[in-house]
Amino acid sequence: MAVVAVWKCDRDGAMFDNKKDAEEHDKMLELAANITSLIERHIDGIPEQAGEEIGLLLAKRREDLAKACKGKPELLLEEQEESAASEMQDDRVTPFAANQ
Repeated sequence: MAVVAVWKCDRDGAMFDNKKDAEEHDKMLELAANITSLIERHIDGIPEQAGEEIGLLLAKRREDLAKACKGKPELLLEEQEESAASEMQDDRVTPFAANQ
């Protein structure tokens, strides 16, 4: 029986095969939660689900957002390829299945 080291994110249960990716994912989720809290405090009547989706979107695109604030606002209008984003996530998340 082989032993495999994995790192699990407490916030959403995602599992990673290395600590760096797990910590990066956890930081992104923490940023999303803080953005959501900021939105809910300053925009009256926004549904909780919408606030969470906005927070997660901004946290995922934090690098583009930072570049936009430094003078390249057109970056926010460019669509990220959904397939590339999901492939990257699939590479970092390790699915588990019970051996039969």
